[in-house]
Amino acid sequence: MGQYILAHDLGTSGNKASLFSTDGKLVGSHIVSYDTHFFNEKWVEQDPEDWWEAVCLSTKQLIEEIGIYPEEIQVVSFSGQMMGCLCVDKNGKPLRDSIIWADQRATKQVKDLETHLTQEEFYRIVGHRNTPSYGIQKLMWIRDNEPDIYEKTHKVLNAKDYIVFKLTGAFVTDYSDGNSMGCFDLEDLKWSDRILEASGIDPEKLPNLQPSTYVAGSVTEEAAKATGMAPGTKVVIGAGDGVTANIGAGSVEEGKTYCSLGTSAWVTTTAKKPIFDPEMRTVTWAHAIPGYYAPNGTMQYAGGAFNWMKETVCTGEREAAGRGGKSVYDLINEQVELAPPGSNGLLFLPYLLGERAPRWDTASKGSYIGITSETTRADLLRSVIEGVTYNLGIILDILQQHMDIHEVIIIGGGAKSQAWLRIMADVFAIPVKVPTILDEASSMGAAIIGGVGAGLFEDFHVVDRFLKIERSQQPNPENKAVYEEAKRRFNDFYFALRTVFERHQAEGAVN
Repeated sequence: MGQYILAHDLGTSGNKASLFSTDGKLVGSHIVSYDTHFFNEKWVEQDPEDWWEAVCLSTKQLIEEIGIYPEEIQVVSFSGQMMGCLCVDKNGKPLRDSIIWADQRATKQVKDLETHLTQEEFYRIVGHRNTPSYGIQKLMWIRDNEPDIYEKTHKVLNAKDYIVFKLTGAFVTDYSDGNSMGCFDLEDLKWSDRILEASGIDPEKLPNLQPSTYVAGSVTEEAAKATGMAPGTKVVIGAGDGVTANIGAGSVEEGKTYCSLGTSAWVTTTAKKPIFDPEMRTVTWAHAIPGYYAPNGTMQYAGGAFNWMKETVCTGEREAAGRGGKSVYDLINEQVELAPPGSNGLLFLPYLLGERAPRWDTASKGSYIGITSETTRADLLRSVIEGVTYNLGIILDILQQHMDIHEVIIIGGGAKSQAWLRIMADVFAIPVKVPTILDEASSMGAAIIGGVGAGLFEDFHVVDRFLKIERSQQPNPENKAVYEEAKRRFNDFYFALRTVFERHQAEGAVN
């Protein structure tokens, strides 16, 4: 019989069940989707029973597809969407749908907290800004608007925590998801008395805090029947998806850094202490590895800006791809390679949905700057990729002020583009490396956490067994000066336009 680790990654669109062997191989995975409910402009919710059904179905189907015995699964662990708010009663029954990370309704509650704590004070405790995205503000909204629900609430959970309860009966969360509640003392790894007092939230409604490797219990007989797992299988709580990806991308010691390049994108490293940026441009998460932290900067729309370009500017490439059976991405990359580094002075601000790090600006818009009569189609395409990379480069610069970062691992769909990798290496001015598996960092991280928690692995350096580098790209020294100047101009133009966009946003609100 084999030895396997089952990892569940509860994302926004669905749950991915992945099976890994203890020698580091991905054996197989199965995805089950679920719905997200958008309403009232800023409200976003999900039914937690959909999460449970997805976990049950994906587990059964994965075991059947791979053809293993349930007893061969040594441990199940989790990665999950963060910054949610699911209220359950003392029996673990959901009292309402979960308010998920994308929900922005709790604006009044943010202002209520600001009467007790400045943004700087909040940031120094939590490592994050006080915004409607986090759990404590959402729970305050429920207390203020649905008092009956609040009074009946025994515990408030995130997605993976609810599945851990369904499997074991334990109400528990890890430090990273605790951090995503927005009332977590980042340095002391406990609920913050000061924020809880300011919020007026009963601390008894918060779950027990434990390290990500904590064994919450074992799969009950009832849960085994529902999922197809063997009763008694160890359940390790895992961590939030933004942090499990650290493990799966090899960021397991100080200075090890990765960039996830998908619809949104982020740069995250590993540090022994939180990074508190004086301008609050970056955030810090509690790491999945006890004793470490995960400083991070996330931009709103990275691959999303590329996709906008593909759908609007690249109609010719899309038509040619349809006729010739060639990938539209290959055709776009061919055009990108025709433009020189710096796109002949053309700049693109990638703020199609405003921006999080490093701007924290909801007003700014996407912009082409510097179009002349000599601007080419290739310049238009390359400048979009460069603009996204300049923004990521500024985030990296902030992190490098606090530690030595010598290389960056690139994961996500953008890592498939060799043209983009060359641009990243040149803008970052350090080597970038690409692993063989680009889209499994969260699941892989959850599996490694589970293996460490269950005693199958000695420590997190076992990631070297899972993560294999396929290719690397060195920076071209000849392009360093070009990109340093372009990134400076990129920053200058952003700040020059910021007040214009803010004024237009204010005028739009008035009108």
